[in-house]
Amino acid sequence: MKRFVSLKTLGHSFMWGAALALSAVAPSFAAERLNLRFGPFEQSIEVADLEQFAQSGKVSTSLQLYTAILTPEFRKALTSRLELDPNLGTRIVEDLLKSPSGQQVLNSIRQAAPELSLETLQAGFWLAARQANQLDAIGVIKAIPQDTVTIDVTQALGIASQLNFSYWKTQGIQSLLTNSLPAGNPGFRAELDPSAPGNQPVREQFFSFFDDQRNRQLPVDLYWSSTNPQAPLIVIAPGFEANRKFLTYLARHLASHGFTVAAIEHPFVTRGGALPALNPDRLVPGTEFIDRPKDVSFLLDRFAELNQQPGELQGKLNTQKVSMIGHSLGGYEALALAGAELRIDELRDFCRESGLLERVPADWLQCAAAELPQNRISVRDPRIVQAIALNPAIGQIFGKEGLKSVATPTMILTSTDDRLAPAFTQQLQPFLQLPTPKYLLTAIGTTHLSVSDPGNFSGAVAQGTLVKERRGKEVEPLRRLLQGVTLAFVQQATPAAKTYQPFLTPDYARSLSKPELPMRLNTELPENITRWLSLASVF
Repeated sequence: MKRFVSLKTLGHSFMWGAALALSAVAPSFAAERLNLRFGPFEQSIEVADLEQFAQSGKVSTSLQLYTAILTPEFRKALTSRLELDPNLGTRIVEDLLKSPSGQQVLNSIRQAAPELSLETLQAGFWLAARQANQLDAIGVIKAIPQDTVTIDVTQALGIASQLNFSYWKTQGIQSLLTNSLPAGNPGFRAELDPSAPGNQPVREQFFSFFDDQRNRQLPVDLYWSSTNPQAPLIVIAPGFEANRKFLTYLARHLASHGFTVAAIEHPFVTRGGALPALNPDRLVPGTEFIDRPKDVSFLLDRFAELNQQPGELQGKLNTQKVSMIGHSLGGYEALALAGAELRIDELRDFCRESGLLERVPADWLQCAAAELPQNRISVRDPRIVQAIALNPAIGQIFGKEGLKSVATPTMILTSTDDRLAPAFTQQLQPFLQLPTPKYLLTAIGTTHLSVSDPGNFSGAVAQGTLVKERRGKEVEPLRRLLQGVTLAFVQQATPAAKTYQPFLTPDYARSLSKPELPMRLNTELPENITRWLSLASVF
């Protein structure tokens, strides 16, 4: 098979290395054989035989030695692909391979294929993308510009968990988000600063409510002032394994501007005992996806009672007009309470048909809900009039159209280096479903926990033992922007809406962006990004 690459079409500087690698071999060379090392065994097989297994499941004679690892899950890994827009494909691949995560994956692959140079491996990815407008394992192998590739099977299996296309899709689209999302005009000026603390004294009070019917204890921190009893009540819900202190700085900020804020803590419920090592889909009972929203509704019922009783809080808890803010699994809660319909039938299909390595941690959580007996579920609470979802885990549970039922204005925060709930599947594709009015806050280079309170971390995820998190002082601009846009958003349910509308614009987000931390705030995605999101959603 002929291979021809014009240096003029390579474009970006890093591809010159790939061009040099290609010039070192005859243009007719392409990988046709794999030399597989598996412990003491070594065998050469045809790439065509591996391709046949990927397409049909048939195991040829030369592959019989590897029957133990030729599982349906391995076959899915071979056929999983990153579909590329023909107009953007090569650019996306170049940006992906130049990213720190892309370099890490390439270096890992070289551990399994040590005879391949970095330039040759880059060339294989680029040629595969250019020839087929997609990336998959077989296509990349066939595009390697040498006739035989030696692979250490043990090493290859060890790095397989890093090759999650959901995260790679986000990495590939990162430069498009940076360059295509309207950044706003420089020189934003305003008479007030919504990210600055308000002038109201903040009082804090702890409550602990118990739901007898569901046997659930609900600790709550209440932040309030006595000057604005008609302001909407704000409820903050944390994510999986997080507590009510997760967004303390945000709760205090909103309370200082006259809002009453309730930070709820859900019971930390597991199935009991050690979790099965090979079944992370069973992290929580499926009923948690119903119980958590019901916790919020139960809390509003209790606050409605307190609002009528003599005491300091009488008349200060506006439970008929509630803004909901949630992070991660709490972001799911916010949107479910705002009207998003759970599509459990579609979730079951995804969890049954996808392999473990095709999923991200956010999918593991959602697949726990696949055991629920219903096909469609609504937990909407009409008292919720606004919803903010920060890094929400919502890629599968609402299916392809469940978010269209959201009945309130919404805001979504997405972070491009989030490995737990990658932006591509968990926020960007779902954002397309949401009805207007809606806002997308995009933070380039931040991670799942970047918005959290710097002084309140707990659990394995928070301590960074599972994935590397970017947090603390270096992401302070994001927390400041979140304070400003959240205040402006909740003010849209008050008579001050017009005053705060300028802070829900690209111009305001740009005013707080830094070169090392670009941030965007938009109400829609550009056509080129929407086109690729829609294209990738069918694969």
